[in-house]
Amino acid sequence: MPGPLRLEFVTSADRLDRLPPTRAEVAVVGRSNVGKSSLLNALANRTGLAHVSKTPGRTRLLNCFRLDEDGRDATLVDCPGYGYAKAPAQMRASWARMIEGYLLGRDELTTILVLVDGAVGPTPLDVQMVEWLDHHERPYDVVATKHDKVKASTRDRRKRDLAAGLDLDPREVTWVSAAKGVNVDRLRDLVRTRLAP
Repeated sequence: MPGPLRLEFVTSADRLDRLPPTRAEVAVVGRSNVGKSSLLNALANRTGLAHVSKTPGRTRLLNCFRLDEDGRDATLVDCPGYGYAKAPAQMRASWARMIEGYLLGRDELTTILVLVDGAVGPTPLDVQMVEWLDHHERPYDVVATKHDKVKASTRDRRKRDLAAGLDLDPREVTWVSAAKGVNVDRLRDLVRTRLAP
């Protein structure tokens, strides 16, 4: 089905067992300020679905959205951003435990979208996340955000370097821009494919 994802906010939860049952689920993870909320809004073509804040670290719970298309019993979960240095250490540790418990314990997860800032490239925390997912054999797709922030003259090199930094082939990374709409349709198709019955 072409067009925006029909996403509706369902609930926020502080642990796995407080999320609603689902047939299939996609999780969204990434560093604080990578643009998760902006991308969710772009996927749904709605400005206020996910709250966009100028202050990193605002997402502190597992925010669950239902995909209401063709009777799909599917959900998408926005996870707190990792690497937010200004949060107290105890809070960061709590977020890490919550995210880890969710990513390992949610059997219905069909893929984890790992968002990496395309303008910055993979940080050590992004590399750590991908290595952790590989170690635990969890399915994931890498999405590079902020395509519009990378100069056209350096994009090919940046795409190669970003993929190499995560030990991936450049074709394994989906580049998007929530602000300009670059490849948002492609990412919608990917999400629909991962949530297909």
